[in-house]
Amino acid sequence: MSQHPALAYLPNSEKGKIVTAAEAVMLIRDGDTVATGGFVGIGFAEEIAIALEELYLSNESDAPYTQGKPRNLTLVYAAGQGDGKHKGLNHFAHEGLVRRVIGGHWGLAPKLQQLAIANQIEAYNLPQGVITHLFRDIAAHRPGHITRVGMGTFVDPRHGGGKLNARTTEDMVELITLRGEECLLYRTFPIDVGIIRATTGDPDGNLTMEKEALTLEALAIAMAAHNSGGIVIAQVERVAESGSLNPRQVKIPGVLVDCVVVAKPEHHWQTFGTQYSPAYSSEIRVRTASLPVMPLSERKIIARRAAFELKANSVVNLGIGMPEGIASVANEERIIDLITLTAEPGVIGGIPASGIDFGAAINTQAVIDQPYQFDFYDGGGLDAAFLGLAQVDRTGNLNVSKFGPKLAGAGGFINISQNAKEVVFVGTFAAGRQRIAVNDGKLAIVEEAKSRKFVDKVEHVTFSGPFAAKRGQRVLYVTERCVFALRPGGLELTEVAPGIDIERDILNLMDFKPLIPREPGLMDARIFRDGPMDLRERLLTIPLDQRFTFDEEQNLFFVNLERYPLRSKTDIEEIGRIVATRLGPLGRKVYAIVNYDNFSILPELLDDYSAMVRSLVDRYYSGVSRYTTSGFLRIKLGEALERRGVAPHIFESAEEARSDWQIEAGGATDGARLAARQGQK
Repeated sequence: MSQHPALAYLPNSEKGKIVTAAEAVMLIRDGDTVATGGFVGIGFAEEIAIALEELYLSNESDAPYTQGKPRNLTLVYAAGQGDGKHKGLNHFAHEGLVRRVIGGHWGLAPKLQQLAIANQIEAYNLPQGVITHLFRDIAAHRPGHITRVGMGTFVDPRHGGGKLNARTTEDMVELITLRGEECLLYRTFPIDVGIIRATTGDPDGNLTMEKEALTLEALAIAMAAHNSGGIVIAQVERVAESGSLNPRQVKIPGVLVDCVVVAKPEHHWQTFGTQYSPAYSSEIRVRTASLPVMPLSERKIIARRAAFELKANSVVNLGIGMPEGIASVANEERIIDLITLTAEPGVIGGIPASGIDFGAAINTQAVIDQPYQFDFYDGGGLDAAFLGLAQVDRTGNLNVSKFGPKLAGAGGFINISQNAKEVVFVGTFAAGRQRIAVNDGKLAIVEEAKSRKFVDKVEHVTFSGPFAAKRGQRVLYVTERCVFALRPGGLELTEVAPGIDIERDILNLMDFKPLIPREPGLMDARIFRDGPMDLRERLLTIPLDQRFTFDEEQNLFFVNLERYPLRSKTDIEEIGRIVATRLGPLGRKVYAIVNYDNFSILPELLDDYSAMVRSLVDRYYSGVSRYTTSGFLRIKLGEALERRGVAPHIFESAEEARSDWQIEAGGATDGARLAARQGQK
């Protein structure tokens, strides 16, 4: 590949590849395609962005190797890079400086947003993970990136192809069929300039990242630019002598780097909110007990309900904003060690940071490059994802990317939401100012928010409900007052907060009527009380779907509810569903033995539970033996079963229950069985 023609104009000296920011940006030519690395403020080369902006705005330059002010650039970036005000990609936001922007997230660069909204630039929004993978595909000279990511969303060519305004007309996404399956092909293109950041550089261009919070897609960008015949400009905070860097710590080899720029300290903060934290660079670990506890608010209520979806040994992604509260709740509930939290820029394990520090994390297990993280995500590696809820419609479509003149962009939302095994969208029921009150485990809405989130049709489809329903993906929509689940027919209201009136506080504030079961369940009252919810005990119990075993030879069905805390109508429905799924196809009734040792159930759920049990007995059981060592539970559960016309006797031990089954299997008369039971008692 030929060398970038402007490199010949660089001054030669014993400094090797070390130049000033002003010298480096003079290599950028009119019409170049420029790729920048970064995540919010992490890994963004602020010094170089400032120098480029100053060059464009200056009226003269006396450097002999100046190629003229760079105009009509194409800017390409994966994650949002900015502080929502002036930093980051906002430095590129000048009409004439950029002609086209291909970005993963626009929300942190309001000045770029304005250019797109005013139709002054061509503007695309493609999934963050797709762009990180495009850098690798460009480096490998592949014709495009083929994936299912984006199907059914605004990125799908049938729904706009990621174009954000009328000026944007060129198609960058194609719908193709591969092995009989519809996929999307994202076109590749050359990268002329790659702008990346590291901690230490040497005169040969080798880069290490020991003080960076993330490694991101810096290597992929460097390879893409180098293999496109372009240049790579790297910002560092310090320079080491040639040959002194540990090769195992070199993240970007010098053969890929053309310019090394030493930044001023104020332009090389670890994040846009933190100058430097050794915890973010994994130099130290932080005592998690020292982290503050969230006050009880609608934000915490939502995070608490969402936390009930966490499962032990699961790998989880938390999005920015409202989902960040789930990490705080998990830490407070002492379950952070039972799950693995991740964030899309490459964090695995630990506790993600929030706000303008989002993307960094403390006490991590590993930090990998962002393209590899999205390989893991796209391949279904996430057990659950918790993402923000902005606007929802009757089919379960969700919009977080565009609202009238406001352009946020999708970021990693599309990759994550489409490929996680379970996705939980979290947010307040309505938008705007609202006031709530919580008293004795009940919720009251004191002042209602004005803007509706549950609309007839979303403006922008960032998540496709029908596409998810067709694939059988489990999807929940969690708010402070209710929970919806995605069904093939649309949204179903499954849970309501104690104290909330369905008609007044929910249905009257929606543009459509959701599916409603005869009696939606109640959200767990513990969510609305101060103090821990004992989630650790819940997570350490055996998962519900692993508590049912069928012995074909003996026609015996074991139900193990030992130490299971039954806390909602949803739990009751799930037990009934699992039994029906396991026994329905048999076409015959079976004998069941149920273990209730240390089983717990909320008193208000006893009647619903006994009704479900009666239904199972009628449909699937030829007989049932139940046992528990708890005398209190034997009385309460026995009374509830008796009211439903179910034999109320509950044994004290597994041996007694099994003996009862053996008597049944042996064909003993009812009188003999009764005598045997009395003898056991």
